[in-house]
Amino acid sequence: MSQFQLLPYDRIRDHFQEQMGIPVSAGSLFNFNNEAYKKLDAFEQWVKTQLAKSDLVHADETGINIGGKGHWLHCASNTSLTLFYPHTKRGTEAMDEMGILPSFKGILCHDHWKPYYRYECTHSLCNAHHLRELERAWEQDAQQWAKEMKALLNEINNAVDDAGGQLAPNESELWRKKYRQLLKQADMECPPPDESQRQESQRGRLKRSKARNLLERLRNFEQDVLRFMDVKQVPFTNNQGENDLRMTKVQQKISGCFRSMEGAKIFCRVRSYLSTCRKHGVSATEALTLLFQGKHPEFMNTG
Repeated sequence: MSQFQLLPYDRIRDHFQEQMGIPVSAGSLFNFNNEAYKKLDAFEQWVKTQLAKSDLVHADETGINIGGKGHWLHCASNTSLTLFYPHTKRGTEAMDEMGILPSFKGILCHDHWKPYYRYECTHSLCNAHHLRELERAWEQDAQQWAKEMKALLNEINNAVDDAGGQLAPNESELWRKKYRQLLKQADMECPPPDESQRQESQRGRLKRSKARNLLERLRNFEQDVLRFMDVKQVPFTNNQGENDLRMTKVQQKISGCFRSMEGAKIFCRVRSYLSTCRKHGVSATEALTLLFQGKHPEFMNTG
C-alpha cells in the first residue's frame, strides 16, 4: 500500500484501524519500509551489474522535491530491469554515483541531455522529443522544413515497423538520402546566424534560434537519431525510460515531496525492485513476500 499503491502513511494507518481494528503507527510503517530497503541491498547491486552489461539501457531523469528543495531522480532501465536513484545533482556526478554508465558499453537511449555523451558507449536519441520540437518549430515559427521532417521521421518509423524492426542496408540508405536532402533544404529556410554581424567583444558561437539548434542537432547527430533503422533492438523513442519514471511523478503529486533523502532512497530502492519484478511477471505482493522471507525472485537466480 505504501510503496506500490503510493498511499500516505496516515491513510494506511486509518485503513488498518477502521477496517480491521489493527493499530499501525506511522513509525511502524517507516520501519517496515526501512527494513525492506536494507534487505534490498543485494538486489540493488545485482540490478546495477545487470544493467551495466545490458545491450540497451534507457536513461532519463526528473525533478523531485526533498524537504522543500529541488533534487533529481535518475532512472536507468530496459524491458526487464529498473533502477531509480535520487541525487542532489542532475549531471555526471549523480550518474557516476549511480554506478551503471561508467562501465556501460551497450546502446544508451536518451533525450540528448549533454552529460550522457560523456560516456563511452553507443548513443540513440529519443525521436518522440524530436517530433515535439519539430511540431513546435512548425506551429510557432512557421518552419515548413520542420513539418516535413516530422512527417519523414514518422514515415521511416512506419517503414521500420513494416520491416519487422530493422531495415535492409539499401533501404536504410535511401531514407538517409531523403533525410539529408531535407536538412539541406532546411538550411535555406532556417540559415545559421550571419557571422559578419559578430561584435569584436563576442566570444563563442552566435546565438541560434530554437529551430536552428534543432536543425543542427538532427544533422550533427544523424547516426544517433536514425539508429533505430539499423539496429533491431533500438526503439524509435525513449518511452521506456519515461514510462518507468511516470509513477514516481504520481508519488510527488500525491505526497508533494519526500521529507528526507533517506525516505527518497527507500522509495527508489523498493520501487526499483517492484518495477523489475513486474517486468518479470512477479506481482508486488509476491515480490514483497519473498523479500521478507529472505528469498530472491527466480529471475535473480537465473539472470
